[in-house]
Amino acid sequence: MNRIGTAGKLFNTFNYALLSFLALITIYPFWDTLIVSVIPLDEYLHSAIHLWPRSWTFEAYTYLFSMKELWTSYGVTLFITSVGTAINMILTVMAAYALSKPQLKGHRVIMFLIVFTMMFSGGMIPTYMIVKNLGLMNSLWALIIPSAINTYNLIIMKNFFATLPEGLVDAARIDGCNDMGVLFKIVIPLSMPAISTITLFYAVSRWNEFFNAIFFISDKDLWPLQLFLRSMLFENESSYSGGGDSVFLLGPSIKMATVMAATIPVMLVYPFFQKYFVNGVMIGGVKE
Repeated sequence: MNRIGTAGKLFNTFNYALLSFLALITIYPFWDTLIVSVIPLDEYLHSAIHLWPRSWTFEAYTYLFSMKELWTSYGVTLFITSVGTAINMILTVMAAYALSKPQLKGHRVIMFLIVFTMMFSGGMIPTYMIVKNLGLMNSLWALIIPSAINTYNLIIMKNFFATLPEGLVDAARIDGCNDMGVLFKIVIPLSMPAISTITLFYAVSRWNEFFNAIFFISDKDLWPLQLFLRSMLFENESSYSGGGDSVFLLGPSIKMATVMAATIPVMLVYPFFQKYFVNGVMIGGVKE
């Protein structure tokens, strides 16, 4: 029976205390945002730390969810996230699989050119000119096509595919599979942990689409959720409608309610992907 000595107990105590402290300072900003969104303005002004509300009010959420602009921006962001992530993954997986094969002629040159873009990019002005000349201004495709592949994610997938045993591919080819069959029947099922992780990276990036939208989207009906959030945080509600209680609209409750509305969907989806992060990918794949 293993026994933990005094030094081990002290280490565990310190470790638990440190991790608990880190968890606390990570969770508190979310908790504070939630509490501020459901407390009256006077209670917010009389307290710097908000651990639990003395009184509750859902006026901010009621007003927020009654806004047509919120649901429009939700629809835009859902389109960008779903379609954009699908395009990201299709192009990334297929390119990474091809580049993971040493027999691909010129794969070293192609990889060099891909990595080169991580160190030297064209910049915002050339990107803006390309998007404008392609006629994509004020189009949701301007937020999807220019960022169809992330170089870092492509390299991760390429390196992951390169670790898969060639014996699986050879066995599939003996059974009559072509390249597409090997990819979709062998490689992708075995690579679900990596694919799920990269999918989450892409989806979160698409959900938080903000910078490109500022440059390429001027039509408010095409604003993604993050631009709507920015407007609620820094601009008067008169940019959307001609009336309303400006004191309430500029108060912290409506701002924090908007932050929660943009954050909660990602927090709800994340646990469904988390299980793939710890699963083994090759268990039972090849037997010696």
